[in-house]
Amino acid sequence: MTFYADLHIHSRYSLATSREADLWRLCWWARRKGISVVGAGDFTHPAWRAELRDQLIPAEPGLFRLRAEPPVEPAAGRPLDGPVRFLLTVEISTIYKRDGKTRKVHHLILVPSLDAADRLSAALGRIGNLNSDGRPILGLDSRHLLEMVLECSPDAYLIPAHIWTPWFSVLGSKSGFDSIAECYGDLADHIFAVETGLSSDPAMNWRLSGLDRYRLVSNSDCHSPAKLGREANIFDCEMDYFAIRRALETGEGFSGTIEFFPEEGKYHLDGHRKCNRRMTPAETVAAGGRCPDCGAPVTVGVMARVEALADRPDGFRPAGAADFGCFIQLHEVLEEVLGGKGKKLEREYETLINKLGPELWALRDCPLAEVRRVGGDVLAEAVGRMRRGEVVREAGY
Repeated sequence: MTFYADLHIHSRYSLATSREADLWRLCWWARRKGISVVGAGDFTHPAWRAELRDQLIPAEPGLFRLRAEPPVEPAAGRPLDGPVRFLLTVEISTIYKRDGKTRKVHHLILVPSLDAADRLSAALGRIGNLNSDGRPILGLDSRHLLEMVLECSPDAYLIPAHIWTPWFSVLGSKSGFDSIAECYGDLADHIFAVETGLSSDPAMNWRLSGLDRYRLVSNSDCHSPAKLGREANIFDCEMDYFAIRRALETGEGFSGTIEFFPEEGKYHLDGHRKCNRRMTPAETVAAGGRCPDCGAPVTVGVMARVEALADRPDGFRPAGAADFGCFIQLHEVLEEVLGGKGKKLEREYETLINKLGPELWALRDCPLAEVRRVGGDVLAEAVGRMRRGEVVREAGY
């Protein structure tokens, strides 16, 4: 079966997240988005793990469903009743010194059972504080973390998170490495997927031959349920933990991703935010890596970092690479069509979801004639342009 999965999310126990980031609302929004498998997020946090135990019950192997699911909303179009399953996940932030340099790397961890989540949480709790943040910050080498993940369950695995983010990622310009193997050492062969992050897309990652062996996954990293599915993965396999893992490990059953336009990510270009200065990689080099306005060091973004490590030209596509498509969330499309936010936008959103179906279907697959019938000519034109990639792109920095 074909389904969408968004495997990197956060609960209300992570810092800077919505108080609405609970399991019930995650399930409700997943149905409206058309997401079938959602990362449960933050399982190392004791209070959140207690909620997972209380509110989730086993479903397909390694997946869970809500004990008390939201009622199915009536719909005139495609029904909003798709099954929603949770997969146990957590993001860990590691900060440590290696080879005389401070490293700051984020990792997405996936486990098949609450017992495995308990074992890993107990081990990590002996290293640092798991109570203050759903995404704990630990003084732990990335290789050691991977070893602990492998020890908690033979079916657990680790995906390096948003691998290009300048400050907190495995390949980041500020505190990362130059390769996945350099970061994870003798255990690097246990890594079989990497998360591209909001500021890059698969095409940018194809420029590095060293990434060919990894499945390139994309997730929302959402801090509020309404942002679910802004990036997601497409699977064509059985909907269970082990089939998803096998698809990521082998490529069989992994159909690709849906993406932000990478320019929308806040780290796409170089820049200095305090001075509102956006810079291309060439401009950064010309300015000696400093802000032309104040002289402070420029933050080197994802595009420049990819360029620095790339060993292939722009436009290269490896044989067998999975497909991807870029899109814009429906709320943002409606902001452009209606000229702003507010109650009118929310009413229009509800109408479209009710009459067309889940958001990802409406934006990516619904016939434009049907979009025009329900939403009008301007919306149909906007959706058509988005599908063709004919959008104005103002790169983040």
